[in-house]
Amino acid sequence: MDVRRAGERYRGGDPRAGIDSRHAFSFGPHYDPGNLRFGAVIACNEERLAPGAGFDEHPHSHTEIVTWVVEGELTHRDSLGRETVVRAGDVQRLSAASGVRHVERNDAAVPLTFVQMWLAPREPGGDPVYEIVRGIADSTPYAVPEAAAMLHVRRLVAGERTAVPDAAHVYVHVVRGAVRLDGAELAAGDAARITDAKDLEAVGVSAAELLLWEMAAA
Repeated sequence: MDVRRAGERYRGGDPRAGIDSRHAFSFGPHYDPGNLRFGAVIACNEERLAPGAGFDEHPHSHTEIVTWVVEGELTHRDSLGRETVVRAGDVQRLSAASGVRHVERNDAAVPLTFVQMWLAPREPGGDPVYEIVRGIADSTPYAVPEAAAMLHVRRLVAGERTAVPDAAHVYVHVVRGAVRLDGAELAAGDAARITDAKDLEAVGVSAAELLLWEMAAA
């Protein structure tokens, strides 16, 4: 298990434009050849947008983009003709496939915080797809078959235990609170990269929210 702390994230974005980004992997101008991906995950970005701030229209291709709102509301528009508002508890996925353009903004009057995770598909190409699941439950994993991956959301109270999926690769991101995982305590913004996960549990040190990616071998 490889633990990466919140303070180790590369800080990006544009603070003058109200955009504060924290990157867990090599990203944009911060190139780190030793930190390009883990399993299918190639990005895990914590994004904070001030009211009225956002990312203007930009392209993506050959990437599965999954977004989890922590607080506030994210307005999404794309070249597929979709316009939605994503709220806390919703899972949004944009399968960029052969190519798509989108806009992400905070059109609300309060700050927005979200986690955006990018996964590499097994095969390039195909048609772009957009999907949103409203209010996903803890017991309902979200499958991204294009990347041979499954997202599990876990919300724990202090002292509560939850099983970590047995898998070739598991990526754990702590959204809020603190947990203990295989002897290590992880706080908000921390992550663990687990290879050949088996018979592991996460325990809430406090009330906590986790995102766990269960991924097959390459």
